[in-house]
Amino acid sequence: MTSSSLSYESVTEIAGEEVTSEQVQRLVNRYVWAGNYCSNRDVLEVACGTGPGLGYLQSRARTLVAGDVSETLVAKTKAHYGVRVLVERLDAHQLQFDANSFDVLLLFEAIYYLDANLFFSEARRVLRPGGVLLVVTANKDLYDFNPSPHSTRYFGVHDLANVLESFNFSCEFFGDSPVDAVGFRQWSLRPLKRIAVHLNLIPQSMIAKRFLKRLVFGQLTRMPAEVTEETAHATAPARITSSNPD
Repeated sequence: MTSSSLSYESVTEIAGEEVTSEQVQRLVNRYVWAGNYCSNRDVLEVACGTGPGLGYLQSRARTLVAGDVSETLVAKTKAHYGVRVLVERLDAHQLQFDANSFDVLLLFEAIYYLDANLFFSEARRVLRPGGVLLVVTANKDLYDFNPSPHSTRYFGVHDLANVLESFNFSCEFFGDSPVDAVGFRQWSLRPLKRIAVHLNLIPQSMIAKRFLKRLVFGQLTRMPAEVTEETAHATAPARITSSNPD
C-alpha cells in the first residue's frame, strides 16, 4: 500500500484538537529551530499536516511551498492561510518540482510513514548544492516507545545517520525533550506504558489517545492552527552523537 492510498487524518494532530502542552512546546521548538536555517532561502515543507509552522517559516524564508499527501489536510491548511502560503498536494515519494529547486527541505514527524530511500532520493534531487534537509522524528530507542499506526520503519539516531550518509548527506543530530526532564507523574507511569506497548494495549485512535493523555498529563490544550515564538518559549535542542542509540 502506498502512502498516497492511506488516510493519515486519524494519526495527525489537527489544529483545534486537544493535545498536551508538551506537544505544543515540541512543535514550537522544532519550527523555531528550523527557522534558523530558512532566512532568505527557498523552503519546502513536505507532509505539513495542517501547517502549524508555515506562518512562522514564511516570515523568514524568501519563498515557501508546503504540502501533504492528504487532500483533507491540504484543504484545512489552505482554509487557514489563504493566499499567504502556497500549499499543494504533495507525494513525498515523487515531488513535482524540478531538480535544484530549494535551499531547505523540511520533513517533520513523517519519515516513519514513508519509503525512506525514495524520499531521500527525491530530497537529494530537489535540493540545490549546499542545501539543507531537516528531519524530525520520534526516537524508537526510548524505553517506552510506541509506534504509530501506518508506520513502516522508525530510525534511531544511529540508523538515521547510516541511511542519510548513504545518500551523501553530511549529518548533524540534535535531541529535544530529554526524558529526565519529565514530571514525576509521567515518569512513574512509564513502566506501565512500556507494558501496555508490549501487550499491544495502546489504543490506535486519536480520540482514545486523548483520553489517556488526560489521565497522564491532566489538563489538555488546543493544537494551535499557527505557532509563533510567543505560543511557548522555545527551547533549543541539544547536540547529540550518532555513534550510539540515544
